[in-house]
Amino acid sequence: MNAATTISAAALAGVARPADWQVVSPQPCELGESPFWHPQEQRLYWVDIARSQILRADAALQDVQRWDLPAEPGCIAPAASGGLVIALRNGVFRARQWGGALTRIATLDYDPAQMRANDGKCDALGRFWVGTIDETRVKGNAALYSIDCRAGAAVVERKTDPASLPATTGNGLAWSPDGRTLYWADTASHRVYAWDFNASDNTLGAQRVFLQFATKPPGWQADPQARSDAAPGYGGRPDGAAVDVQGNYYIALYEGRRMCRFSPAGELLASWASPAQCPTMPCFGGADLQTLYLTSARQKRSAAELAALPLSGCVLAMRVAVPGLPVNCFID
Repeated sequence: MNAATTISAAALAGVARPADWQVVSPQPCELGESPFWHPQEQRLYWVDIARSQILRADAALQDVQRWDLPAEPGCIAPAASGGLVIALRNGVFRARQWGGALTRIATLDYDPAQMRANDGKCDALGRFWVGTIDETRVKGNAALYSIDCRAGAAVVERKTDPASLPATTGNGLAWSPDGRTLYWADTASHRVYAWDFNASDNTLGAQRVFLQFATKPPGWQADPQARSDAAPGYGGRPDGAAVDVQGNYYIALYEGRRMCRFSPAGELLASWASPAQCPTMPCFGGADLQTLYLTSARQKRSAAELAALPLSGCVLAMRVAVPGLPVNCFID
């Protein structure tokens, strides 16, 4: 495994670009995540993990609907035959329609008392990939799974092994436009990995460190009053990700108050300040896939920070020059 150059907070601030963020949903989530744009419905979907809800908004972004679930949804994806596939704390479920019955299709091999599903999405062939989070924060048991239901019963494969690749919080899942590279991050280690990926036989090949961000300095505290274009002393850690048609990798930097774009070679191209200290995950949407949506979090943040950054937890949007890749659908 090769070592990547560590990306400092100063480097992130050095490529800052102006951002014209619009508010999609003024009612904030505690922990917004897993956004995707549904091309058939022309709706934006996302989840509030902490409140165990799935949300969606129409194309005008005025009618926001909420669906209460029995456990935390780590991630969701649209199904080609209608409805959603949903990774809850205690398993992977299928819903044939909005608000409909949940049918379990798979169980992942972890203890839901200590772990849950986190970031995930579908690959181009319709398999659902789910990363997990180790809530103990000490065992490093998080892993990445694929769930394949194309032939009927679910075939579940664990694609990373905690023994050889310890991880705490699986995040940053994405594929290159040609499908030959898979990206996955461990938020706690501030690292994004990349693998050669063979979609036809669902195998991961050569692995490398794609991005390595500087870790949090001891005693660092967020300063919500600081200028967004100033070097903050800490740039944040990698959370959710998306890829555009040129293969550029967009990553939300949790607690870093910014989102960044990297080339397929790992070159830092741009960063945009976020009006939330904790952005969580981007996705591309709109009819032309040139609207970049960004979820964020407000849970466990200080009252002073929330007062200074009141859009924390809201879904944000801005226009971009390069379209993103469309969402992949689950096939069963």
